[in-house]
Amino acid sequence: MCVIYEPKGKAREYSALACNLYRGCGHGCKYCYAPSATRSDRQEFYNSPRPRADIIEQIRKETSNLKTEDPVLLCFTCDPYQPIDEQHKITRKALALFWHNDIPVQILTKGGLRATRDFDILKKDPRNKFSVTLTTDDAAESLEWEPGAALPEERIESLRMAHGLGISTWVSFEPVFNPDAVMRLIDATHEFVDLYKVGKINYHQRSKEIDWRSFGFAVKSRLEYLGKPFYLKEDLRKFM
Repeated sequence: MCVIYEPKGKAREYSALACNLYRGCGHGCKYCYAPSATRSDRQEFYNSPRPRADIIEQIRKETSNLKTEDPVLLCFTCDPYQPIDEQHKITRKALALFWHNDIPVQILTKGGLRATRDFDILKKDPRNKFSVTLTTDDAAESLEWEPGAALPEERIESLRMAHGLGISTWVSFEPVFNPDAVMRLIDATHEFVDLYKVGKINYHQRSKEIDWRSFGFAVKSRLEYLGKPFYLKEDLRKFM
């Protein structure tokens, strides 16, 4: 089975190719779909993350023959800059192989400033992209929903730093569980974010408490007013 793969379903809306470097994720986000998607025990997934077996050797083999202009997304079922990456540095090793074989990548992370240590590699290829998941601008709410992830202010600073180095940036507003915070975050970040992608929260009680039609039109109007490129995921568009 290839470690660089073509996502299906909702993930395909974000990227045509992806690679998951770790099994499990120490961020412990309450809304995470990955334990179910990978048929993992949720507590083990959160508490015992580890590099995938032979992941770097597998990437080495697959990138030597892969020709694509589509960026490979790191990662969908884990975070490339979760805390254990400070020890293993798997993400840096993977980025070096993608760069060596002329394959663009896009990072998707809640790791905050941990990601900045690899900006020296990421900035080498103008096709590369750096993206951050933002859900709230309130530190206490972030700690409640995403207890192991970097706080919102730190994630925003990593976007600002990437943009300053000429790295293309985008924000994932998914899952949306605080619509008002999303609007404030757009205002706080639009000067250094190149693209926004927006998707609702699913499989959670909070989804039933939000007026998705009103939110969808509000976020669309705000981004159009600011002249920012954006993509609304299908599960949100169907309410509009």
